[in-house]
Amino acid sequence: MATPIEDPRWTVEDVAVFLRIPVETLYTWRKRRYGPPAARVGRHLRYDPAKVRAWYHDQEAA
Repeated sequence: MATPIEDPRWTVEDVAVFLRIPVETLYTWRKRRYGPPAARVGRHLRYDPAKVRAWYHDQEAA
């Protein structure tokens, strides 16, 4: 029996929970070219957790 593959990438909802912001804020930031970097997979956005954490820590330092 095959085991499901764990997706190491975060969804928009995962990032919103991590940052404690609404999902809509992430979409607004993306339109303004702000926020953590995301990759498109088809019509979905996926985030590398390490890059989200690095972006977050860079914001604290600013």
